[in-house]
This record gives sequence, structure tokens and C-alpha cells, in this order.
Amino acid sequence: MKIVFIDMDDTLCDFKGAFSKALKMNPTVRYPQSQYRFFANLQPIEGAIEAVKRLVDSDEYDPYILSAPSTRNPLSYAEKREWIELYFGFDFCEKLILCAHKGLLKGDLLIDDNHEGKGQDLFEGELIQFGSCAYPNWKHVCTRLGI
Repeated sequence: MKIVFIDMDDTLCDFKGAFSKALKMNPTVRYPQSQYRFFANLQPIEGAIEAVKRLVDSDEYDPYILSAPSTRNPLSYAEKREWIELYFGFDFCEKLILCAHKGLLKGDLLIDDNHEGKGQDLFEGELIQFGSCAYPNWKHVCTRLGI
């Protein structure tokens, strides 16, 4: 089975949208992601939950969630785990990896909205850049993966 790592922020859940909304609501908070429940309350990206569930049901892929936690909010570690349980169930929490350098992990595919910044450029497998021209949404990613 191919190991697939899937980023959370702006790949599975809408970080930028929540960040922008929080800034508008309270422009004096320089780092909205530092606020309590910021990560726990992120909304899923359209098609993301269904795509991960299709990967789980696949005989070809072994999916993991790989996210870099926010150093500005130590609660992000726990809130990201809560988010995974809410959308994928308790058992899937064992497939959550929090790591600031994604290039350290060994796998076949990394689905991430960024191509660098957290070690994505050093990942030895294939990078599928979510939100790029080639993979603008989960429908295109699923087509590429054949699920």
C-alpha cells in the first residue's frame, strides 16, 4: 500500500478563511491562530472529508494526516487532534502526525497546499500541491489517485 500524507490547514480545513474572518472581527489580535479553539473550529474544505474516507476505504492507499502545529498556539496540538476525531472518528486519531518538518517522513505521496516552508520540498515522495493549477480541488486530487 502507498503511504499518503495529507496536510490539514488549507488542504483539509479552511485556515485562511478562518484567519481572515478572525482578523475582521478583531483586528487588534495580531495572530488569530493563537486564540483558543481557533484550530478546533476550522471548517472542512469542500470534498476533503469524503476524499479521505475514500482513501481509507481504498486497497491501494494508507492515509495519514500530517500537519505542522502552530507554535503561536500550543493548544493547536490538541485542537488538531480534536478536529480529526470530530470528522474521522476516534480510531483515526492514531493516523495523525504533528511535525514541523514534513521532509523527515518517509512515504509515497504528500498532499499539501504548499510546496515549501515546512520541508515539503525535501519530501522524497511525490508532492501533490493542493490548490495548484493541476490540483485546484479534491475532485482533481481524487482523479489523480484513481479513487
